Amino acid sequence: MATINRFEDLEIWQISRRLAKEISLITNREIFRNDYRLKMQMKGSSGSVMDNIAEGFEREGNQEFKQALSISKGEAGEVRSQLYRAFDNEFITEQELEDLKTRYEILSIKIKNFIEYLKNSEFKGNKYKK
Repeated sequence: MATINRFEDLEIWQISRRLAKEISLITNREIFRNDYRLKMQMKGSSGSVMDNIAEGFEREGNQEFKQALSISKGEAGEVRSQLYRAFDNEFITEQELEDLKTRYEILSIKIKNFIEYLKNSEFKGNKYKK
């Protein structure tokens, strides 16, 4: 794997950023005014996916990064659940539900794979270098 010096270079962060933007655009629709709490939960969860990836990377330790990635993966699952709620309330179409759900599932797999990579890596992070 190539050396990554910035969290912005991580594919999982880039994907999560794009998805967070899409969630933001969807939840800015007028129909979401009927459920402000769901709107804010969806924006918060989708933003937390990318934010936890960034935070974990910046902690410069393998263990801390794995923990933050685990939280990101959980947040991605939370967004998927919220998408069902949005669909059930007729705020999004079935096509939007399926598309975003699939893309969040793929992101979760990529995060899981990256966690596994870190588990098997001898690199422990800059924090642990002498």
